[in-house]
Amino acid sequence: MPELHYETLVLRRQGLTRDVPAGDNDDLRWVANSATLIYGDRDAVLVDTFLTIEENEQLIEWISAHRRNLTHVFLTHGHGDHVYGVGQLLQAFAGAAAVATAGTVAEARREAGGKYRDDLFGKLFPGQVPKPAIPAELTANTIPLEDHELYVIETGHTDTMATSVLWCPSLRLLVAGDVVYNRTHMYLGETDAASRREWIETLATLKELHPEHVVAGHKQPDGIDDSLDIDESIRYLTDFNEAEAQTSSPTDLYQMVLRKHPRRANPGSLWGAAKAAKGT
Repeated sequence: MPELHYETLVLRRQGLTRDVPAGDNDDLRWVANSATLIYGDRDAVLVDTFLTIEENEQLIEWISAHRRNLTHVFLTHGHGDHVYGVGQLLQAFAGAAAVATAGTVAEARREAGGKYRDDLFGKLFPGQVPKPAIPAELTANTIPLEDHELYVIETGHTDTMATSVLWCPSLRLLVAGDVVYNRTHMYLGETDAASRREWIETLATLKELHPEHVVAGHKQPDGIDDSLDIDESIRYLTDFNEAEAQTSSPTDLYQMVLRKHPRRANPGSLWGAAKAAKGT
């Protein structure tokens, strides 16, 4: 059986929340997305795309340089910064199929609408957002790659509804989308204390796979794909829940979490979560 390999492409861009309080983290006001290519001797499967036209052009060049036949583009969840590149990818690789779980397809369709594409992402990144395409719904929980199977694991409501991860047993590789973060403030704007506790339980379940490599959907460009990122994500969610219970204002919540996690990228994500948690 031919061996599989994987590589990640990590690209930085400006964050979504732009009204972050001034402070020591001004140099970290960016976020980096990852896309992962799993490949064998002939074929390859891509996990997630990017937000902007330019980013996805870089992604296409990077995939092409691997000289493999791209068979599938798998989307871990429906957020625009992961799914908006689908149309560009399918144009560049005509034989590929874009696929996702039923829940992710529904979320991708929602984010393709004007409320998100035009009123949110389009205003933050004017002229840079590609025309969305909707992935097809998976009919099985596996994606074939040469003589191997990649397993789709649904993870429920983590940073948004209907998220999933991709598990490659032969590599002990977990491509975790936004279920796991690497040295980046987690997006909690669509969560509450209860859903964050469920997220922690999901992460504990994923640990039972004993992955050797874990690719976070948002990671530092120099970050290694360490399974310890699962534990760090659990710690962040636990710290946020404790801080939310102990504070009364967005500023206090933001500062308390920031003191425990001072050098994570994208403090705007934490500021947005603090405002959402405190109803402002």
